[in-house]
Amino acid sequence: MMFTREQLENIEDQFLAPYGIRSKHSHGRCVPEEEAEYRTCFQRDRDRILHTTAFRRLEYKTQVFINYEGDYYRTRLTHTLEVTQIGRTIARALGANEDLIEAICLAHDLGHPPFGHSGEVTLSLLLREYGGFDHNKQSFRIVTKLEHRYPDFPGLNLTWEVLEGLVKHETEYDKSDARDFNPDLRGHIEAQIANIADELAYTAHDLDDGLRSSMITNSMLNGIEIWEIVLNSLEWKESHLDDLARHRIIRRLIGMEVNDLVHTTAEKIRMSNVRSVDDLQRLPYNVVGFSEEMRRRNRQLKDFLFANLYRHYRVVRMAVKAERIITDLFQAYHAEPTILPPHVQSIIEERGLERTIGDYIAGMTDRYAIEEHQKIFDPLFRP
Repeated sequence: MMFTREQLENIEDQFLAPYGIRSKHSHGRCVPEEEAEYRTCFQRDRDRILHTTAFRRLEYKTQVFINYEGDYYRTRLTHTLEVTQIGRTIARALGANEDLIEAICLAHDLGHPPFGHSGEVTLSLLLREYGGFDHNKQSFRIVTKLEHRYPDFPGLNLTWEVLEGLVKHETEYDKSDARDFNPDLRGHIEAQIANIADELAYTAHDLDDGLRSSMITNSMLNGIEIWEIVLNSLEWKESHLDDLARHRIIRRLIGMEVNDLVHTTAEKIRMSNVRSVDDLQRLPYNVVGFSEEMRRRNRQLKDFLFANLYRHYRVVRMAVKAERIITDLFQAYHAEPTILPPHVQSIIEERGLERTIGDYIAGMTDRYAIEEHQKIFDPLFRP
């Protein structure tokens, strides 16, 4: 038995809430294409994103810990997959389009440069006189321009709804610029879910990696309300936190967060009397979010992570190294563009020297950036 695209679209009609976007109602693609026989347009977008070079490179890009710190810490790729899983769980509970959310989540970090947040800050400073750098905008450029996989158009020619979800991606650390995608409208519910799934995932999983690395200990978390609630719910009173206990605690934390989010969002939707996608986007507030109590608890946990993990001397040392590596590479390429690979030199006339260098560095993995730095600045390095 095979389900055609039309049958899959009919299934969406049966199971999606009124505010969930139907793939058959998509605004379409910039360049019209013949529809797939057995995939909806959002499933097709998901598949295109998965096969990009930018997606594969996420495996060797930093989340918090640089790749060589250990192969058990999260990378930008594992973070992306975890955001996607959480996003789909929330979507199914609320009647939103899972395939659309999956595509947005898989693409949301494609534009991240090497070395995580410190890499982005450094590139932003280096390019401040040339349009700046922002990983959200870079993700959009990757899927609309930089990936070359099709003869008839640049980028991936994704649907309007996936692109809207990307440009309206917004968390505490990411701010959107949606001037070309109905800036007066809220993100659709799928975009809002992708945003909150990203925030939920990096908070819980950075805590997990912090505990695993021993930069954070369970005793340091005494007094953090959400931590205390999770421990009490598990009746965990041990002083030593082994791997199995840590897994249980992080699972319970994520479960509590998702439950609060789903119930709070469902109540907001009920109270707002939303009857369509347009109704939801025209609301003066986002419907997807935590209860005020959970938001306050998360704020306390985030503040703790900032002070004790993101500003830990080991993380800061790596940030200093990252700044040095990226700055050195940028300045070297800028002073002597002929040391760039020929395929990169060939696009300087089209994009401009600075933007070309920025794109090249942003596409590097941590490992490649370190090796490239060694090739240029270490006279004893043998590639």
